[in-house]
Amino acid sequence: MKTEKRSFLLSIFLNKDHRWAMIWVLGVAVLGIWDIMFLNKPALLRVTNGFINTIIICLLVVIFTLILSWGLTLGLHFFQYRKIRSGYIVLTFILNLVRSVPQIIGVLLSYVIIAALITRGWIGGAGVFVLMAFCMSVFIFMEMVDLMRERISHFTKLDFYNAMKVCGISEKRIINSDILWKNSRIHIFNKLISVFGSAVFLQCSVDFIISVGLSTGVNTVSMPVTLGSLLAKMDSKQDILAIGNTLFNPGYLPQLFMQHLQGLTVAFLIVFSLFCIYSISNGYAERHRL
Repeated sequence: MKTEKRSFLLSIFLNKDHRWAMIWVLGVAVLGIWDIMFLNKPALLRVTNGFINTIIICLLVVIFTLILSWGLTLGLHFFQYRKIRSGYIVLTFILNLVRSVPQIIGVLLSYVIIAALITRGWIGGAGVFVLMAFCMSVFIFMEMVDLMRERISHFTKLDFYNAMKVCGISEKRIINSDILWKNSRIHIFNKLISVFGSAVFLQCSVDFIISVGLSTGVNTVSMPVTLGSLLAKMDSKQDILAIGNTLFNPGYLPQLFMQHLQGLTVAFLIVFSLFCIYSISNGYAERHRL
């Protein structure tokens, strides 16, 4: 038991990705304790719900991205493998059409449509989270498709691919099991970490834009509370602007962490999470020498 604890602590100390994952968890925990002590309960509830909703949506984005990219990568490969030219051209055209739309524009338009659907009562509850995550994954998953196709192209040029085909192993098993799972899962997992970070950034950016640009009724009723929408609230914006007051009045600095906690907490969670996710992804890549 002691040996396992030592090895766990040693892995955190030596591995950059483990270390930054622990820093993220501890940083969020310390901030949460501070907010419990000094942030009023309604604001604390809003921040907690916003953080949890953001994480849930981004995790769903990761799941949808993996499913979409894996399925469409297989579709492209088998169209090409079986020389079904028409299917390959149509699917490639659709993917390139999606790729041509800037991510933030595509997600923004999707969220506006979702807000309209919610206002009319066509969707609600958990379906909103699922639809938001799916729309976001549609404009993110192409990066994963490129990675998977690159891995398949690399391994199909090696001798083991032809040897397995000569042995009678099916193409489906070679691609799914031997190439994508056994030889590429580390690369795929590392890409999924980056997808999670991209989802956090897009989620916060688009929710901020929507919360500022749309009417108050649509903002408060339609979309779930997230870190981006919280950052757009008047209280949070005033808290952020209060930082400028400290430049000319340094004595006001201690009051920032007592009287302006909502805005500072939301901003810190967004920046701190993105930085930690970036460091985790880099650390994982360095550990596996990707």
